[in-house]
Formats: sequence, C-alpha cells, structure tokens
Amino acid sequence: MKVTRLGPAVLISALLAASSPAWAGKANDTLVYASDSELVNISQYHNNVREGVIIARLIWDTLLNRDVKTGTYQPQLATSWTWVDPLTIDLDLRQGVTFHDGSSFSADDVVFTFNYVLDPDSKVVTKQNVEWMKSAEKLGDYKVRIHLKKPFPAALEYLAGPLPIYPAAYFKKVGLDGFAKAPIGTGPYRVVTVENGKGVKMVKSPTYWKGSPIGQPTIGKIEFLVIPDGETRLAELMTGGIDWIWRVQADQAKQLADVPNVSVLSAETMRVGFLQFNNTGTSAADQPLHNPLVRQAISYAIDRKTMVDSLVRGGSRVMNSACFIDQFGCTDQGVPHYDYNPEKAKKLLAEAGYPNGFETQIYAYREREYAEAVVGYLRAVGIRANLNYMKYDTVRELSRAGKVPIYFQTWGSFSISDASAFLGAWFKGGDDDLSKDQEVTKLLDVADTSTVPETRKKSYAEALKRIGEQAYVLPMFSYSANYAFTSDLDFTAQPDELPRFYSAHWK
Repeated sequence: MKVTRLGPAVLISALLAASSPAWAGKANDTLVYASDSELVNISQYHNNVREGVIIARLIWDTLLNRDVKTGTYQPQLATSWTWVDPLTIDLDLRQGVTFHDGSSFSADDVVFTFNYVLDPDSKVVTKQNVEWMKSAEKLGDYKVRIHLKKPFPAALEYLAGPLPIYPAAYFKKVGLDGFAKAPIGTGPYRVVTVENGKGVKMVKSPTYWKGSPIGQPTIGKIEFLVIPDGETRLAELMTGGIDWIWRVQADQAKQLADVPNVSVLSAETMRVGFLQFNNTGTSAADQPLHNPLVRQAISYAIDRKTMVDSLVRGGSRVMNSACFIDQFGCTDQGVPHYDYNPEKAKKLLAEAGYPNGFETQIYAYREREYAEAVVGYLRAVGIRANLNYMKYDTVRELSRAGKVPIYFQTWGSFSISDASAFLGAWFKGGDDDLSKDQEVTKLLDVADTSTVPETRKKSYAEALKRIGEQAYVLPMFSYSANYAFTSDLDFTAQPDELPRFYSAHWK
C-alpha cells in the first residue's frame, strides 16, 4: 500500500524567500517554542498532554530528580529519603527554598499537594500517577511521611517525575481555577501569563535556589505558543517568529537539514503509538470490536513496518507490547507479533462473521497522516473506518464516555522508565481502560506491588501476553521526534521526550 508523505520541497523554497520581523531569539533573550497541542489546564495533575509535562518541569520542582545520564535519583526538594518499611517513605525537605511569590516552601506544601490530589473532589486527570499513595503526613516543618496503599517499588521514579509540589496557602486561596490562570511554583521559571488556547509566557526566576541538580537557567524568557498547523509552525521558525518546533514530518526534517540558520535533530523517544479498541462499547460501531478475532484481524491488516520506514523514521521501531520496550518490566517475549498479513486479516474477519467487512469510526488527535494511513490499510481488508480528527481533550472525554470504537492513541508514560506507567494508565480499570479485563488487572497489581524484581517481570510478561492474545490494543511503533530550531540555540534531546529548556542556552 502506498503511504502519502507531506512536506514538499516547494514549501521550503517558498519559506526561504519569506520575511517577517523577528521577535524571538538570542537578540531578545526569548526562547519561543511552538506545538500543535494546547493545555486544558496548566496544572500537571489536571492535564496529561506532553506540553503540560514540559511546562511543569519549568515551573515546579519535584521532591527527587532522576539524572538523565545515570538514571540515579538525586535530592531536589527532598534532601534525603528512607524506606521505613514497604508501605512508608520518610523524606527530609530542603530549607531556604521559596515559591515565586516569596513564600517559603515547607512540609505543609508537600502534605497539602499529595492529600489534595488523592481527594476525588480534586478531579485529577492523571490518577494513575498518584493512586499508589494512601496519604501524606507532616512529621515536622521539613519532614514528611508518605503512606502507600500497597508496596510500590517504582515510588521513587514517580516522585522524581510527574508529581510537582504546589504552594498550599496560595492554592487554598485561589482554588484550581485561579491557580490555572496564575500558577506559582519553586521551579527555574516563573509564569507571567497563561492564555487559554494561545500559550504561556515565562521568565527566569531570580530566586531559583542554588545547588539544584538541574542547574541554573540561562535563557531569560521562555514562551510556549499553540500553533495547530504544521506548515505555519515551519514558516514561523524560518522567518524568525519562533525558535524551536518538534513533531516535524520526516520529509520536512530532511529538507530543513540544508536550510541555513536552522538545526535539525532526530531521536527515538519513549512515546508509543497504538490503536485502542473499545471492547465494552454498546454502539453499532463498537459491536464488531467485542470479538477478539476482529481485533486480531485489524492488527494483521496494518503494515506497521512500512509506516515506520516511510512515515515515522528517525530511529522509530515497531512495538509489539503495550509499553516502551526499554522500560523496566516491558518485554515482547511470548507476546503475539501481528506481522502484516492482509489475507489472514480477511480470513479472520470472515470467521468472525464479517466476510464483507463492516463500517466503524476511528478517532485521532495528532499526526493525521498516521491515522489516514491506518484508515487506508483497514479499507484494503474491507473495514470502512471513518476518521474523526479533533482536539485531544474532546477525544479523551468521548472515549471515557464509551463513544470511541477505535482510538489512535499515543502515550509517553510521563517519561517514567517503568512499565507501570504505561500499563497502569490503560489496563487497571481506570477511566481510560476500555478492556476491563480483571485477569490483566490482577497480574498488574502483583507486578506493581511486588518488591522482588523477577516477580514483577514475570507478572508484567504474563499481562502483556494476555493483552496481546486478546488484541485489546495494537502497539504500533515508538515515536521519533524530529526537532528543528534556530542555530543560535544549543539544545540537546533526550529519549524521555522532555525538552529541558532550563538547560538550553544561546551560542
């Protein structure tokens, strides 16, 4: 099957001739970066898009930091930590740290943050990141105790990742809505403005604490812009309106490599693209997907290798398990590999009672060309899938309401190098679990809570095998991130898909 690629050289040539007043860049000490996804809420606990994860690392600190080079945990807002027992962690906190409004950081802020996000009334979106905790307790002005529901060996990984600390007094005063409009943290950058649907402006915090493991920021101002159209983002980069973009299509990235004053970088990330099938829906479009033979047929119908080679590229790999292969506990040994076989797909459809295929709906929110390729492969075996392309938060709510038969999804695991961060989001009975397989959930409960590494690996392997046999999802490929940025910027990419702008600097 032929896959259409976007990004003709004509576009690049036209852009080279364009000009516009430059307001970003080294001269103004302002790093402007753009993406196609907007934040529903700037609070990291209330959004789960990648842009939220990036901005959170600029505004807020976490208790621990994981060194990207060594994988070791370093003191951040916590200076030390002790496992009292498998259900209890004590942490000593750093003194002398202030929030952006000048108020002092203390145990009250840690205890408030964690107990708040554990309260169902907080309407936290990223429940899977916090549900391992039972509560947080203040032991002193700079000492806290975290109580776990069950043993959770990956706890430190989460404390070093998607669990920023909020200011208790300020949050209580303004509430979630007020905090979303004017957030404050202890991080390297302070928020100036938040404009829904447009972006976020930040400035370097003059009071960021010395000795932070992430270092001191050097760029004075950072601005995030929402620019939905890829060609518009490209034009803005080349005419000086913005400094950094990503998710550049492979063809465009190749062409940009020859453009003066633009640097291009390609690297594999932890993000995995996958199809999620609604195994529990009640609409007519869902009914065929209740049959595992149909889900298996879809899995055989899609040529993932060709998509990797022709569309994604840049180090991307076909994934066969519902996780990123380098995460702890992720394996594809013993897991079915659905290699491209359209004839087998047609045979399975006939066995399932659909010799002429059927009509259904597929939803997507990013990389439209990838979703269109999937639609083409499905039509080739008789499945007439109509593409519904819309904003992420809209698709997410439709999916949680059981109204999305097939969902082209991506997941970056919040950059957590543990299989729990992927499997826990989609297979433990939560809002985003469309399979509701109790056997899988039980296996994951064992894997997530065992303190014996080999037991964890064995349980994850068994869960992954069942997920694959039932074809609840079709893992497709790891994502390759194509970055393009002004050559004045010194920027380094990491596999965890976290652009560390606080470490970037002008040349």
